[in-house]
Amino acid sequence: MGLSWLFSLLLMIQQVIPQASVQLTREGKPYSNIIREEFSVGDPNYFIMNTEKYDQLVRELEKQFSVSPKNAKLDQHGNIIPEELGLSVNRQAFTENFYSFFFEQSTSSIEIPMYPVYPKVDSELLSDVRSIRIGRYITSFNPRNKKRSTNIKLAVEAINNYVIFPGETFSFNKVVGKRTSEKGYEKAKVIVRGEYAEDIGGGICQVSSTLFNAVDSAGLKIVQRFSHSRHVPYIPPGRDATVSWYGPDFEFKNMYNQPILIQARTLGNLLVIKLYSSEVIEYQPKKIPFPPL
Repeated sequence: MGLSWLFSLLLMIQQVIPQASVQLTREGKPYSNIIREEFSVGDPNYFIMNTEKYDQLVRELEKQFSVSPKNAKLDQHGNIIPEELGLSVNRQAFTENFYSFFFEQSTSSIEIPMYPVYPKVDSELLSDVRSIRIGRYITSFNPRNKKRSTNIKLAVEAINNYVIFPGETFSFNKVVGKRTSEKGYEKAKVIVRGEYAEDIGGGICQVSSTLFNAVDSAGLKIVQRFSHSRHVPYIPPGRDATVSWYGPDFEFKNMYNQPILIQARTLGNLLVIKLYSSEVIEYQPKKIPFPPL
């Protein structure tokens, strides 16, 4: 009877004592109220942090407040569009502040700390690496084939303005990404084991093949390239580079001492890919076959 009464008293006391909480703010504005007990495990008298729940909180903050940086790029007229800084949650600073609250209750408010994330390519670098053209290749396609043309243009947009730094390897599949209908890619003709079929993204092999020839003309190192199982009409025999998300990739490495800029665009029925770099680059261009007329 006495123990039951004591247990009830302790329960009443716990209900009366307010739970420790902290207000998370961003730029001085309230974001979320955190209750310490909700982030603890085990005996409530000995607060042990639930690290899994804490990691989930940090991931939510990063999803909510982190902003990816944007590289500087060239518009269709050759003008530089300036870079944009990104933001990321400062995990170390936030963890220190959160631990102080959790174990010491030394604060009632935590400003979510951020730090700037600088883009890989800024205006100054872009201005420098567009100085001279070191490679170029042009192929033609049928713009009346709307689905194939759409796929070509999407892949061109993905590689346009991409900068490859010294020692870096460019992967077509990695840069362009998976070809899906959600991204706007459509079903068009592809070559599978020597036979024609239709699949999402059909036509982008013309982009990878045109890029290969531009890269080869600049004397860059070809890391990985595969040819189609049958001849394609837009490129000389043996000069194609087939790609597939779950299959072959086209890769090349920049072994020069200066960054390389890819400029890709479509003009009417033409697919034009040019490579640029700094005027101080020492490169070894190659002669390659012209595209079919």
